[in-house]
Amino acid sequence: MPTTMKLIGKQTLGSAAASVTFSSIPSTYTDLLITYSARSIRSGQPADNINIRFNGSSATNYSFRYLEGNSAAVSSFNGSAQAQLIVGYSTAATATASTFASGEIYIPNYAGSTAKSVSSTSVTEHNGGAAGNAFILAFAGLWSLTSAITSVEVISQVANFAADSSFYLYAISRA
Repeated sequence: MPTTMKLIGKQTLGSAAASVTFSSIPSTYTDLLITYSARSIRSGQPADNINIRFNGSSATNYSFRYLEGNSAAVSSFNGSAQAQLIVGYSTAATATASTFASGEIYIPNYAGSTAKSVSSTSVTEHNGGAAGNAFILAFAGLWSLTSAITSVEVISQVANFAADSSFYLYAISRA
């Protein structure tokens, strides 16, 4: 059986919102992929964190490591015993008007009975030329619970997602 990908959820914000949730995710596929185009209303900073939580769980059973780069430096950060996962950045209000970050979040074996791994990449946009105002992020994380994922909440950490931010959930079947 070949690999197939099916769009099972999409949300485009008509007004600012703190998060979006995909719920009632069927367990009949092997992997999940979330893609997004997002902007935050956060001011004073060029970007805002995008986080996720599974099944509404805010218990401290998430861990992660990420690598970030901008025009000035490269850095990495890790965390354990977290209440949610950092999976990317959204372009913030300080960046060039009407620009959005883009990213992908991949969750293999989401319905399996083992801990859930997550990988993602994201990039923000800023055309103003100021050093450090555009970012690229690569991320790896783990949700240590073994429950099947039935819902995913995508969260803007500091300020709301701006109107017109879009989120798409794909289910993948592998042979």
